Amino acid sequence: MRIMLAVLAMCIAPAAHAQAGCTAAPRGATVDAGRGVVISVRTVGAGRPLVMLPSLARGSADFDEVAGRLASRGFMTILPEPRGINGSSGPAPKDLFDLAEDVAAVINKLCRGRVDLVGHAFGNRVARAFATAHSQMVHRLGLLAGGGEVPLTPDISAALSDSVAMGKTPDAARLAALQLAFFAKGSDPSRWLAGWYPHILQQQSFAVRHTPAERWWKGGGVPTLLIQADEDPIAPAANAAALKRDIGDKLTLITLSHASHAILPEQPEAVSEALAGYFAQHMDTPTLQQVVDRATYGKGVQP
Repeated sequence: MRIMLAVLAMCIAPAAHAQAGCTAAPRGATVDAGRGVVISVRTVGAGRPLVMLPSLARGSADFDEVAGRLASRGFMTILPEPRGINGSSGPAPKDLFDLAEDVAAVINKLCRGRVDLVGHAFGNRVARAFATAHSQMVHRLGLLAGGGEVPLTPDISAALSDSVAMGKTPDAARLAALQLAFFAKGSDPSRWLAGWYPHILQQQSFAVRHTPAERWWKGGGVPTLLIQADEDPIAPAANAAALKRDIGDKLTLITLSHASHAILPEQPEAVSEALAGYFAQHMDTPTLQQVVDRATYGKGVQP
């Protein structure tokens, strides 16, 4: 009997893996997404596929540290670049669902079966639009800095614009703006002085303005993790509360201390632990919160 069970397990495991298998893409690989769009994509690691979509006017390099950590945990992170960044090209997007089709083209090219999807800040909107349009392609969603309902205050809106203005606003003023809008107290905002693509800001902002939030807000009803940074003025906790109200038990809500809207350079270990715990180990909310707290406080951050 034990032999039969062992043989059965060996047969089932490869089949389950095949349902979500993806082909590796070296740096510089491209996917023709149609509609005049070409998307540059790369992968990091091998294993469970996890597509990651970056923040407003920024590229996939923001995920590099987290992607490396997840690779050691058995994940393949798939990192498509937005249009206009690092080899991706195409016309200005009509709306968020237009950008979601770029993601669909990458997944259809590289993968067979459903994948998990993570979006950071602006990328969380694209991820939810994708899950709304293609729920059959998504296992679960992960949202980092998941805003969209609570409007920005004027000072934060101005700070966001100044943060992106490379070559136009002095670095000293940009550092102050980055600290206000993107980084928690005590975090180093200089890590985001570079890495911006100001020419993309207007295009992506247009896509946001031309997509009513109610069209993408619920993310197609797929199970969702939201990592809520406790010092985020762009995506404050009221957004998380609204999403919990709207999708209920579909949402796993975790609070991340000593983090703001940038979140990735501030707490890469805690973010990595949260994503691995949710997507691979299916931890419940209390267990996942404990894992995140240990990763955060283990770095010397005091609650």
